Order: sequence, then structure tokens, then C-alpha cells
Amino acid sequence: MVSDTRAPDTLWMSAPRFAVELIAWIAAPWALASRSVLLAIAAVVLLIGIPTLFGTPGGKTQRPIVAIPGGLSIVVELLQPAVAIIASWAAWPPAVAAVVTVAAVVACYLQLPRWRWLADH
Repeated sequence: MVSDTRAPDTLWMSAPRFAVELIAWIAAPWALASRSVLLAIAAVVLLIGIPTLFGTPGGKTQRPIVAIPGGLSIVVELLQPAVAIIASWAAWPPAVAAVVTVAAVVACYLQLPRWRWLADH
């Protein structure tokens, strides 16, 4: 276990992560609304609620409500870009979805130092 008490999470690392989270929060209900408004609402509640509830202490500025191991935090955090990519391809024109895909990949790349820290905790 590494002795650092906080994960590296600079503004240039966290801002793209947050942008992708916003995209997921918009794209998922957009893609699901034609099937079910309740499903669209549930998707947003889960996309916001799961990362808010579960996290590794020191992984973000705020303390998690439910502490989980770092490896599981990485899995939880990968949910947002995965949903952003999948939902954007389902809901929006291919050119927009391609931009979302690139943004999500870049955001994930910028998270690598943080994920290395989480993997050790």
C-alpha cells in the first residue's frame, strides 16, 4: 500500500472526467427516453448515485459514503465513460458520438495516474 493519503487529481485530470460524466448524464436518458421515461430517470439516478455513494477514501476530495477498495472504485468510475460512449452512439449522429468517444478515451487516459493510486489502495 502506498503512503500517499490522496490520489493525484489535478484540475486538468478531473475536468475532462467531469465533462464525460455530464455527457453520460445527458446521453443515457436521451437514448432511453423513447423506450421509457422511468428508465431514463433511473439511469441518471444510478449514474449520479453510484459514484456519489461508493468510493475509495482519498480517491476524491469528498469522503465516500460507502468505502470500497480502489480496484472497485476504478470499475465504478469506468461506468461513466462506458455509458457516455454507448449512449451517444445510440442517441446522437455518428460524428457527435465519435467526438464523445475520443473525449472519453482522453479522459480515461488522464485518469491513469489516479487509477494507479487507487489500485494500490
